[in-house]
Amino acid sequence: MAISKMALPTLAFLFFSLFSICSSFHGSNGDDNSGWQIAHATFYGGADATGTMGGACGYGNLYSQGYGTSTAALSTALFNNGLSCGACYELRCNDDPQWCSSRIITVTATNFCPPNYAQASDNGGWCNPPRTHFDLAEPAFLQIAQYRAGIVPVLYRRVSCEKKGGIRFTINGHSYFNLVLITNVGGAGDIRSVSIKGSRTGWLPMSRNWGQNWQSNSYLNGQSLSFRLVASDGRTITNNNVVPAGWQFGQTFEGEQF
Repeated sequence: MAISKMALPTLAFLFFSLFSICSSFHGSNGDDNSGWQIAHATFYGGADATGTMGGACGYGNLYSQGYGTSTAALSTALFNNGLSCGACYELRCNDDPQWCSSRIITVTATNFCPPNYAQASDNGGWCNPPRTHFDLAEPAFLQIAQYRAGIVPVLYRRVSCEKKGGIRFTINGHSYFNLVLITNVGGAGDIRSVSIKGSRTGWLPMSRNWGQNWQSNSYLNGQSLSFRLVASDGRTITNNNVVPAGWQFGQTFEGEQF
């Protein structure tokens, strides 16, 4: 049976609609090529990454904290004034066959890459706003590109953090100034709000001092401590009595994981 000319546009529309529906289902079922965004990457910290220790997230020794050399300093556009500390990203070198390898790496945000307004954004001021940029620990960079490249285009996307062991709480400060560093966070990785509860208090909100250091000005000495965390994806976890009553400043305690 012949198809009339009048019917052809209708059939074409139906075919296009079915194709779009099928494509949307395919994209929603874990397509490995979904969610990638464009950025650039450089490296710092030396071959052993000792120059990446400390940093704007407050994690200190990245080896002892479990982050190792799979870390990145984020530009202003990604750092979010420190709220992105602990977030995890997949990166792969993109569209530069002379320097790129095909490997995909996962890094944790542990530092800030500050702007350098003395240099142009495309010539040395790599972390100037509004650029999205990853300054990787050198060993991480060398997994996706050659050393001589210096800077390479990359694709990146947020991924869930996979950490060994539980969330860690390091209590610093002094009486009436409890500064708690929160590390080794799985799931979303970055924490947006924290509450603390002493054995003789109710739940008290903490304020973020810097990086992932959270502050309470309440007197909590001699009390067992509980923490309630809310991650950037909205998930909440409560670690009850994770810190025993006999705690001292400078100690670290490990709780449950997301």
